[in-house]
Formats: sequence, structure tokens, C-alpha cells
Amino acid sequence: MSLLQTPFRYDYVGSFLRPERLKKARADFESGMITPSQLKEVEDECILDLVSKIKDLGYHVITDGEFRRSTWHLDFMWGFNGIEHKKTLDGNTTFDGEAAMIDDTYMISKISVKEHPFVEHFKFLKALEDENTIAKQTIPSPGQFYAYFTGAELLTTTLDIYGTEEAFADDVVKAYSEFVDEIYAAGCRNLQFDDCVWGGMVNPKLAVALTGRSGQQLEEYKKLILDLNNRVVALAPTDLIINTHVCRGNYHSTFFSSGAYDGVADLLFGEEHVNTYYLEYDDERSGGFAPLSKVSGDKKVVLGLITTKTPALENKKAVIARIHEAAKYIPLDRLCLSPQCGFASCEIGNKLTEEEQWDKLRLVKEIAEEVWGK
Repeated sequence: MSLLQTPFRYDYVGSFLRPERLKKARADFESGMITPSQLKEVEDECILDLVSKIKDLGYHVITDGEFRRSTWHLDFMWGFNGIEHKKTLDGNTTFDGEAAMIDDTYMISKISVKEHPFVEHFKFLKALEDENTIAKQTIPSPGQFYAYFTGAELLTTTLDIYGTEEAFADDVVKAYSEFVDEIYAAGCRNLQFDDCVWGGMVNPKLAVALTGRSGQQLEEYKKLILDLNNRVVALAPTDLIINTHVCRGNYHSTFFSSGAYDGVADLLFGEEHVNTYYLEYDDERSGGFAPLSKVSGDKKVVLGLITTKTPALENKKAVIARIHEAAKYIPLDRLCLSPQCGFASCEIGNKLTEEEQWDKLRLVKEIAEEVWGK
């Protein structure tokens, strides 16, 4: 088993652009033209090719690119008993004027989890580790799961099933802990909580709209989200590295939120018990670096200074200058570099080509080696 630990000086968030043959296979599967085993065969081959390219580029973390998912978060939820989904007719969350055509997902009974499909997915990836690489699993955070079903739109249904939000919160912690135990047994030692909740909370008006809460109720809700994440971390095996990624939305090169980290820094950076924060910092929507002074203990920060939303390559000197600007608030030794988010948080992917995707990752590596050495 590889003993490497995330993060690395040059790193990435997790999702990659789906190859055209994979998109075609999924469409053929959904229309009944191919079987599940035929789809899996294409998925396996595309993941093998992806991991080979990641290794050839010299990266030390491998993922399956989320190639077996349609979205970064909902497929994980569908692996829970009590959760159902169906194709959306009109789209849902609006991303900078574009409706996301992702499945409507809803709760029909109390949740539980056993033999989650992501565990088998991870086993395939785990077998591809070597002495230079470690496999990373990405999942939505416990707080993200909880927020999805207790937001303004779905809270009534959740209360009909659970009676109280506290009862639902306890089941989220229980189910997540069971999943963590399953994937740990499968060999996972590096887990990433993807968390757009905080990306919404940085925008005060959007936070009220998404949660249906304001004032002190909203502040208590933020603390509850943080507590859920920390409870799951506390129950995890002590040698499991748990990191988190925060962004403001990433669908087809669009976003859903804007705002600096200042308003959430005390809670998120000061009190969340993760090892590392992968943070969106690719444009002015993320604000400045001053909130990084709130990152407590010896936790690390991976600066998402390279955008996955557009193909244009960043100016290397400008990125290096921003790294040193961030180092005024947190030691350079605790910083790393990555793109701000995945290249395809949903199957549709962002508006760049696969070659442009790899150009971005080459740039991340070049900059990191210039700043921190090889």
C-alpha cells in the first residue's frame, strides 16, 4: 500500500473531462443500446488511460476522474438507501444564467448505506497505485449532503420523514461513518470532502435564499454544517487523511456564487478538523488572501490559482506573485498549487479541450517546481 499523503505541491481537485467515447457509451446505455457491463468496460478503459496520462505527467495523486459519475455529488447520494432521482425537465440550480441539467434528487425514506457502489469503484483505482502515486477518493461532504436535503426547497420533505433536523443530522453522520469504514477497508487513505456549502455561504443573499434561514438561525445552521463534518472526521480511522475542497460552483464553465472567504473564515478555516483546504482563487470572485491567516494549527492550503473554466493559460510570473502574496498570511511551506476546481464537475464538462486540460496541469507542475523545487 502506498504511504504517500495528499496534498502535493502540484495537485488537482479530482474530475477530468470525459472522453467522447465515454460520453457516447453513457448515452447508449441510457437509451438501452448497451448493457451495464459494456458501459463498465468503456469506463474501465477510459480510467486506465486517464491514470496513465496522470502518471506520465509526473503527478503523485491518481483519481478515476469521476468517470463513473454524472455529477460530482448526486451520484454519491444515489448510493444511499432512501434517496431516489429522475431526469430533470427544466434544469435546477442556475449557474450564472445557465440552468444545470442534472437529475432531480429527493428523499423517500430514512437514509442508510451498505456496500456503496463507490467502494467498488475505488478498488479498481486502488489497484493502479504504484510507489510514486496514491489514490484519492472524492465525495460530497457530510455538510453538503445535509444542506442539500435541509435547504429551502427540500426541508419540508425531510421533516415529514424525520420529524426533526437533529434526527436527520444523526443519520447523516451514521451513514457517512459507515461509508468511510467501507472505503477505508478497501484501502483508501486519502479522502476529499467536496463542499459547495461554504461557497454559497460567502454570499450573504444567496445563503439566505438557499437555506431559507437568516440572522441567528443562519449562523446556527453554519455551525451545524461544520459540526457534521467534524463529527464524521472524529469517527474516521486516525490514519485516514481527510481534506476538503471549497468552490463557488463549476458547471459548464459557469458559477453560482461570488464572495470572499472573510465571512466564513473563523468557522471554516479555524474550526474544521480537516488536514488541507483546496480553495478556489482563480479570479476576483474569491476575494483576497487575508482570510488564510485564520487557518489554524498546521493545516495546509492548496491554492486554486489556475482556472479550469477557460483554456487560456495563466501568466506564470503573475501566479508566482500571487503565491507569495498568500504566503504573507500562511507560511509558504504550508501552501501548494492546483486548479481552482475539477475540469468536469458534471458530465457536460467545462469549455476547453482535453489537450488544453493537460496544458493546465503542466503549467501547475512547472510553477510549483519553480516555487518549491523538484
